[in-house]
Amino acid sequence: MSAEDRRESILAAATEVFAEVGYLRGKTSAVAQRVGVSEPVVFQNFGTKSALFAAVVERAADHICRMIERMTDSAQPVVGLLTLMLDPDHLRAVHSAGAVGAIFADASSITDAPEVEAAARASTRRFATALTALLERGREHGELRADLDTEAAAWWLLSRLASQKFRRSTAA
Repeated sequence: MSAEDRRESILAAATEVFAEVGYLRGKTSAVAQRVGVSEPVVFQNFGTKSALFAAVVERAADHICRMIERMTDSAQPVVGLLTLMLDPDHLRAVHSAGAVGAIFADASSITDAPEVEAAARASTRRFATALTALLERGREHGELRADLDTEAAAWWLLSRLASQKFRRSTAA
């Protein structure tokens, strides 16, 4: 297996582990076990658990941004895409344990790992940029108000999405 393939397999396993149990409870030994390597191999590739999690956040952000870019490039109505994105069942699904939203919710709460904080901030900015482009398409095609500040609306959407974890914990 090439070094790049090994790194990708570690990232895939780490994404699963961290999405299922979170950063604090996720163990590099569990990641190694899923890949079928020793724990030192994980550290040889990433150095630290926090660097591994930061790479997971960046990889997940790549996936989400590509998905939003495909939405932007599609012919589907933006209002319909936003309706699906904000549907309560969809929000519950993407923020549940094992889903990618759980990774971002976790990353945004990490305050003692600079590389994780940096990855979370960079991902959020990338999401805002991608959502702004989607909203601009909706505005240009007359689906959204002509005077809509698409950047402000994108940040509002991100705030709404980020609050999902809080909403769930206070509703219980």
